[in-house]
Amino acid sequence: MKHLHDIPSAFKHEFANPRLWWSRAVVVGMAAIAGLVVVGFTWLAEEALDLFLFFNGKAWWFALLWTPACAALLVWLTRRYAMGAAGSGIPQVMATLDPAVAPEQRSLFVSLKLSAAKIGLTAGGLLGGLSLGREGPSVQIAAGVMLAARRWLPRHSQVSAHSLLVAGGAAGIAAAFNTPLAGVMFAIEELSRSPEQRNSGLIVAGIVLAGMMAVSIHGNATHFGIIHPGPIGLALALPGLLVTLVAGVAGGLFARLLLASARGNPLGKLSAWRKGRPVLFAAVCGVLVAAIGIASHGATFGSGTVATRAMLEGSSDVAPAFVAFKYVATWLTVWSGVPAGIFAPSLAIGAGIGHDIAQLLHYPHAPALIALGMVGFLAAATQAPLTAFIIVMEMVDGHGMVLSLMACAVVASTVSRVLSEPLYGALAQLQLQRLPAPPH
Repeated sequence: MKHLHDIPSAFKHEFANPRLWWSRAVVVGMAAIAGLVVVGFTWLAEEALDLFLFFNGKAWWFALLWTPACAALLVWLTRRYAMGAAGSGIPQVMATLDPAVAPEQRSLFVSLKLSAAKIGLTAGGLLGGLSLGREGPSVQIAAGVMLAARRWLPRHSQVSAHSLLVAGGAAGIAAAFNTPLAGVMFAIEELSRSPEQRNSGLIVAGIVLAGMMAVSIHGNATHFGIIHPGPIGLALALPGLLVTLVAGVAGGLFARLLLASARGNPLGKLSAWRKGRPVLFAAVCGVLVAAIGIASHGATFGSGTVATRAMLEGSSDVAPAFVAFKYVATWLTVWSGVPAGIFAPSLAIGAGIGHDIAQLLHYPHAPALIALGMVGFLAAATQAPLTAFIIVMEMVDGHGMVLSLMACAVVASTVSRVLSEPLYGALAQLQLQRLPAPPH
């Protein structure tokens, strides 16, 4: 016989349990701290890039000396002191969530020490003008802060390390993009393949609170302003489909290229050189990134956010070669071995695809195609279509394009799956290779 729900017992468990309230206070408090840390990291990263652009504006050859020196130094520091901080940061969080990782091994991938290292090293990459984003690193940074909450939780707390890692990683996305909904979706789509229902409300509360920390400091303004896509109808169908397919193919090949580079199987001799002389290899990559930046008149330096915003505002005279330049510069930055995210560069590449196709077809409402390009390339590169769709919708206030953006994300991601396995899942498996071999 099915028992009736006992309301007094349920009320007592939810509202009269000091241990439960203490757990909630710890999680929510650490989520707020994680959000503030990401906001501080955002400020530092933007200041670092502005400083690079200031000095780069003084002499065209500045980057040819400074960028390779920064890349070499960052790779040396990473490999010597913080190997777990290399790369994006999202694969490390996903690896930590793997059941094969014992509690004492989590610090290989996520910890307060690695969070601090990630902040300094990623900001250093932007100080060097490298083509990278701060959003992926924000995931690892916030996850490290949240995981530290374990020490203050009461004994036998129902809040697990898995819950804290999911909440922290998603809080990083929410605070970095100022998009709380995207943080929640990222937790569901990428981090928590089997979410814990018992703590799901608390996880969502933490994610939203971290996003609110960003909103309270930066305001509720959208990241790229409000776009004016023009009429959404049949006139958008063919140009939009073309942008979606091009972005899907380009993003899928980009993911495949990044994976091949991480596994060491493109251009065999170069990969062997990267493995044997990583610091020198990073310096050469830095020279190439600097040369591309000079050729693009500075457009490819940094995250690409300035170029993306300019294209959306219609005030940019971006050359058609911007997409190719940014594509290669981002790949070289990641391949060099410096800590680097790809979210913001992916949005810039996608924006360039939409911008170029709008010019090619003389489409009068370019912002609509630019927004579709951003969604399509990000969805294809990450194979996380719902996260990509919500990120762009919130960043450009594109609620009028909801169905178009959603369809673009799904189609582009599907095209990408034909060309490449999921990027972050595969990179997480590479991270797991760092675990010590089990004793025989």
